[in-house]
Order: sequence, then structure tokens, then C-alpha cells
Amino acid sequence: MGSPKKNENKGFFAAMTSGFSMFGSAMTRSVNGLLSYEGVEVINPEGGKEDAEEEAQRGRWKDEERDSYWKMMQKYIGSDITSMVTLPVIIFEPMTMLQKMAELMEYSYLLDQADECEDPYMRLVYASSWAISVYFAYQRTWKPFNPILGETYEMANHGGISFISEQVSHHPPMSAGHAENEHFTYDITSKLKTKLLGNSVDVYPVGRTRVTLKRDGVVLDLVPPLTKIHNLIFGRTWVDSPGEMVMTNSTTGDKVVLYFQPCGWFGSGRYEVDGYVYSAAEEPKIMMTGKWNEKISYQPCDAEGEPLPGTELKEVWHLADVPKNDKFQYTHFAHKINSFNTAPAKLLASDSRLRPDRYALEQGDLSKASTEKHSLEERQRAEKRARETKGHKFTPRWFDLTEEITSTPWGDIEVYQYNGKYTEHLDTAGSASSASSEADLKSIEFNPWQYGNLSME
Repeated sequence: MGSPKKNENKGFFAAMTSGFSMFGSAMTRSVNGLLSYEGVEVINPEGGKEDAEEEAQRGRWKDEERDSYWKMMQKYIGSDITSMVTLPVIIFEPMTMLQKMAELMEYSYLLDQADECEDPYMRLVYASSWAISVYFAYQRTWKPFNPILGETYEMANHGGISFISEQVSHHPPMSAGHAENEHFTYDITSKLKTKLLGNSVDVYPVGRTRVTLKRDGVVLDLVPPLTKIHNLIFGRTWVDSPGEMVMTNSTTGDKVVLYFQPCGWFGSGRYEVDGYVYSAAEEPKIMMTGKWNEKISYQPCDAEGEPLPGTELKEVWHLADVPKNDKFQYTHFAHKINSFNTAPAKLLASDSRLRPDRYALEQGDLSKASTEKHSLEERQRAEKRARETKGHKFTPRWFDLTEEITSTPWGDIEVYQYNGKYTEHLDTAGSASSASSEADLKSIEFNPWQYGNLSME
């Protein structure tokens, strides 16, 4: 399958395949000699060469913290640092990875539209726009908390959706999630893989993301691009996701291939997304273009990828209003995720909202957040030692390990499947409309270890 051609006359697309080489020539400049650290580069997608020294000094770190942390991190360059490094709370946001998984549900109405759509190619336009929509949230420069083994996150009161996610493995860190309403089911098994490059880190989304549309039983599989986080220690931190996103209709063989342009000189190309919906015979049917931080549009095309005469570019998705000058760059939906207003009637004590370190950070108490984070990590280590001493094995409560192994561009992953028990739990617990008060929910003590979900080998 070839890459989309640049449309010189209409100007719909930037050159895509040639764009990947631009990343290496993006606005980079070494700060070797400037700060006496070897191999560190500062990239400012919106700046120029003349501000290299000023940009190198930017960031959220105090000088003494930054310098000591850089010396500590040097030994991990080239390594996967997913779980081997204890990170300071100064770089965290008051949200966990389990909650971040739920952020894909903000524009879930696009999946409702995909389910209702009879045109197989427009179905992929709606579904892939849903997959793109989360990238505005993913550009946040703060790190979410790693979940404790057995930790969960629940969401209700949004588009008729019930959502549950659970930390199913600690080493390697793996999460599983399930969402469902009358139109679709969403299932994900995620195992992040990272590579530290000094002042930046590559994040590889090793996982399986699958959407099943209920009306026709159509199964859609998603492979997202990697993410690059620049200026971890020196400079202004920013995030880019250059590369290819592929969503495949496993039922018919149709697919959509979208190219996330890498950031070029002075920010050129940043946020841009272009691509096509292809038939199973690899013939382009609909072209898509836009920016993942603004809107996505589509237009029917011919076999050469050119717009069909008499058609026009139509918008399929645009970004909702977002808060201005939000400390953690949160959207309104991100705040909603942290709220107890989205909690079900009987909130599990293992829910991320109840984490004392997360809540302390949300309240702006970094000292308490750091203390609580350390305490939870120590409790997790103690629980592991007790399990191993007794010969017990951790068993997730809401997801079962299957025999399926899924291949991704960055490695294979074992698949966890939702077992249906959470739906039974909700039926027993009662509807969200009869939920306890926020004060009652906040009084629940965080405890991901309470359910006795340990079984003998």
C-alpha cells in the first residue's frame, strides 16, 4: 500500500513520507559545552537558534534538583525505564495510567456514529477520528502515576458507558480496560515500553486496542504511533507522536492509514494528520486531513487519491472547548475523570481517585504526595514478598489472561480479556443515580489489596 500523494493543486496534504526525515533536522541544538553535559539536546518546536541557552534553562526543575537528577539518569540511557526508576512527584499529574486509558471515551459519540453508519468506509472515518481525538490530551507533559497491582478505575455517567480498568501485572507493568454502551465495546491490553535517550524518551504503545461495533459485529483493531517526550530535564517539555496510525476492519479487510507529521523547523508540520481510508483491495476511497489538536475533515476520492468532482471537504470532529491556563493542561473531560461525579454507586476501594498521593498532588501538596507515593510503593513491595513467601499468584479480578498473543511493531503482548464480572457487580451494587455523596466516597480508604484476589499456583 503506497503512501498518499501530495496534492500540489488543492493543497490538502503536506508531503508525508518525506516528512519523516524532517524529524532529525527539527529545531535541535546541542547544549554540550553550554551546560557541560554530553549528548543532551534541547528542542523547542516554536523557538529559534538564538534562544538555545535560555531554552536549556527552562523547565519545572530547580537547578540543584535538575543537576542531581540528570547525573542519576545518565546510567539508564538506552534502557527501558518503565518501572526501574523512582521518579519525583514534581513531574507527575494527579491522574493514573488507568484513568488516562479512559480519556479515549471523551468523544465516544464518534463510535456511536460508526456503529449507526451503513457505509463501511465512513465507518472507518468516524472510528479513526475517535482514535485521533485523544491526542490533544496525550500532549500533556506531566507523567501519570503508575497503578498499584490490583488498582482499578471506574467511570459511569458518560454516554451510557460503563468503564473499568485494572492493573493486571506489575513486572512488566500491564493494564487492561473495558468500556461498553449500546453501540460498542472497547477492549485494551496495554504494556508500555520506553527507551531513555538522555533528555528525551521514546514511548512505544505495545498493546492491543480493539473496538467491536454491536449492530453488525464489526471488529476494528488499532495500532497507534509511538510518542516522543522531549526535554525531560533541560528545556521546555513537549510531546510529539510522529508516525503511522493504522485502524483495520478485521471483518472486511478495509483499513485507514493516517500519518502523524513529525515536528519540523519552527514547529512546521506539528499536529498535522493526513491519510486515506482504503478498501480491502488497497484502493483509496476517502481522504482525511486535519490537525489532532483542532479538527479532522474528510472527502471522497478517486483511485489516484484525488478529490472526487462535486464533493467537498467536510468536518467530522473538532476539539471541544478547553480550560484556559490549566495547571496540568487538563481538558474539561480530564477534570471529569478525576471527579466523583463519574463514579458508580458503590465505588471500589481500589479506585484511582482514592489514591492519597494522587489526591495530595491534586491539592498542591507535593511533600505529602511524595510521602504517600513512597508509602504505597513500600506496601506493594511488602505484599509481593508475602505472596511469594506463601507461594501465591496474583489473579486479576475483572480480566482473565487468554492464550492469545498479539504482535505489534514494538513487540508481542499477552492479551487480557474482560470476564463480565464487573457488569454483574454493577447490577448488584445498584445504578449510578443512587450513588453515595462525594463526602462518603472520599472517605473510602484506598485499598487495592482487599479483595482476596490471590490464588494458589
